[in-house]
Amino acid sequence: MEPLQRDCPCGSGRTYDACCGRLHRGAADAETAEELMRSRYAAYAVGDTSYVFRSWHPRTRPDEIEPDPALTWTGLSIVDTVDGGPDDETGEVEFVASYLRAGVAGERRERSRFVRRASAWVYVDGDVG
Repeated sequence: MEPLQRDCPCGSGRTYDACCGRLHRGAADAETAEELMRSRYAAYAVGDTSYVFRSWHPRTRPDEIEPDPALTWTGLSIVDTVDGGPDDETGEVEFVASYLRAGVAGERRERSRFVRRASAWVYVDGDVG
């Protein structure tokens, strides 16, 4: 199987190329805050930190994003969404992302905030808990 035909890490059930891969390579923009959040998770999972950087609001993003080579993302669950639809200007997505770090399972739970900037969704910040 070709690398782009593998399942998308975001858990959509679609291939990476047809799902988040098209966003990562700039062929499309996320239509909703949830789609952007899923694509950011997938970018972390495939090591595309440049996409994570580009999809982060410039006022809140760090100067650089370094991947953690000991971390493997293993799954994503969407817990809740508030607004963030195609006609909204803001949105929130709560998720749980599972991972393995040095063979030990863990999870990150976050309620992320998104806004539209120049008509494109961007990640602003989130509450981890």
